[in-house]
Amino acid sequence: MKLLELHIQGFGKFHDRTISFEDGLNIVYGKNEAGKSTLHTFIRGMLFGIEKQRGRASKNDLYSRFEPWENSGTYQGYLRLEHKGMIYRIQRNFQKNNKELVIVNETDGKEVSPSKSFMDELLCGLSETAYNNTISIGQLKSATEGGMVSELKNYIANMNTSGNMALNITKASTFLKNQRKEFEAQMVPDAARSYTALLSEIKTIEKEISAPEYENQMSEYQKLRSEARTLIDEKQKEKEHLLQKVARGRQVLAENQFTNMASITSYQEQAQAIYNEYKNVKAASEKKARKILPVIFLILAASLLGCAGFFYYLGDENPLSSLLSLSSIIVCTGLGSLGAVFGFLSLSGFLTMKRCQKELALSSQVLQETFTRHLGDASISEEAMNTLNQRLSEFQRLSITMDKSDAAITLLAEEISGLQEKQNVCNEAIEKQQKIQWELEKKLELLANYKTQAEALRHTLAENERIALELASIDLAQDTMTELSTTIRDSFGLYLNKTASELISGITGGIYNSMSIDENLNAFMNTKTKLVPIEQVSSGTMDQIYLALRLAAAKLIQNGTDQMPLIFDDSFVLYDDDRLKSALKWLSRAYEGQIIIFTCHQREAQMLTANLIPYHMINIG
Repeated sequence: MKLLELHIQGFGKFHDRTISFEDGLNIVYGKNEAGKSTLHTFIRGMLFGIEKQRGRASKNDLYSRFEPWENSGTYQGYLRLEHKGMIYRIQRNFQKNNKELVIVNETDGKEVSPSKSFMDELLCGLSETAYNNTISIGQLKSATEGGMVSELKNYIANMNTSGNMALNITKASTFLKNQRKEFEAQMVPDAARSYTALLSEIKTIEKEISAPEYENQMSEYQKLRSEARTLIDEKQKEKEHLLQKVARGRQVLAENQFTNMASITSYQEQAQAIYNEYKNVKAASEKKARKILPVIFLILAASLLGCAGFFYYLGDENPLSSLLSLSSIIVCTGLGSLGAVFGFLSLSGFLTMKRCQKELALSSQVLQETFTRHLGDASISEEAMNTLNQRLSEFQRLSITMDKSDAAITLLAEEISGLQEKQNVCNEAIEKQQKIQWELEKKLELLANYKTQAEALRHTLAENERIALELASIDLAQDTMTELSTTIRDSFGLYLNKTASELISGITGGIYNSMSIDENLNAFMNTKTKLVPIEQVSSGTMDQIYLALRLAAAKLIQNGTDQMPLIFDDSFVLYDDDRLKSALKWLSRAYEGQIIIFTCHQREAQMLTANLIPYHMINIG
């Protein structure tokens, strides 16, 4: 079979796109994200269809990933191919609600019923599973290391025993093993001992939960906490009231420039002292003698000084000198000195009177300011002073009240602190009670769980005998499967070894020319000295062996009939230039059918051109 043409009406990023293929090698070049894998998947979908999964799997299944990006109603296309001289056109609509498969024989010009037998014959006997694991090589799939061994076991074991890929003996064997594990997991050989242990645990837990420490005291502590909270609120309101009262009192004192009792007492003493001084100065300034004596002294001083000058003018003829028998100089000096004394006394009296007047004015000013500020009247009197003292006494009583309130506030703060501590103790006790109750609930839950387990164990004991019979049946089936799989080295297995060895020799350039599969279906490379497990060769060689095994399996599965195209999707990304060159030469000789290589590199085409190997180039942009 060979592919001739595909037309995509709508599939992934492609819309109304046609691509043609030719015999032999076809290189489909496109950069990354150009849609090479989309084309690869489209070919697979045209051959085998695409089913939409259900549930969560549908979110990222093949159907959803390749729905048309534009106009989802065009999820369809056709594929033209040639098979045994006939040209067929496969038309598919992938829409889940409008699925359609039409096959037209263009050579005969008629529609063909897509029966299972016809599709098997058209697809060379390959199921979709066989197709994906042989001739269709997706991105980096040929580079897997352990996967091919497992796949090969399935191919050989299934075909050797039944000749049908649909019968997967390996999977059947795995299923039996899983079933046995499930039954073994259900078996409880020591069920009686476990049951006894559970009864012991149940008794222990029942004894623990009956202890006094698990008594529920939650409500009692909650009541105490509530009472403490109520008292705290009451004390807090009382404290707030006192704080407001103290604040108002402090404001009154501050408005009158007082801070405490000491400031009021000091102010009162100063005011009294100023008032006393005022009275003394005023009494002194009002005495007549204080006003008359300086005048008298002034008159006397003037008189004496006048006499001294007059007698000095008369000289010794003055009557006082004659009377006292003293010279006029002495007399004049005596009179002048006496006049100076009286003049000094007069000046001193005047200065003292002036100072008293000044002190009186200053005292008056201070008293007037004091009385005005506290009494609203500047009049200075004994009654005003008494009223001021009464006013200051009120401030003193207010200060005393503030001090008492401060003491009461301090006491309330201490009481509130004590209540808060009591509340914290209740909180801690409640938290402890909650923890204890939580532990109790866990123990009760564990107790219920143990009782449930004990009940289940009673049923398990009855089930053990039935499970033992099931295990015996599984062992018998497994032994039968093992006997079937040990026939791997019959003629069919030898033929597979021979075919794979020939292909491996070609693709590895003669480095390995023989391959063996042992009775356990483990694959080895034959060397001159030993058998080398394929898992121990380099990743590049493993890649080549994997490809050879795919082709060997494909040849056997197709059973010598018309071969399907060999399709690669960026499968040579990990190949170096030498290995790629060898692989391309080998492929062109080893596979007689059509080969399609999807690649994002130009080097495949360059190497084919350099080695004069014909190919058809398809550029998808």
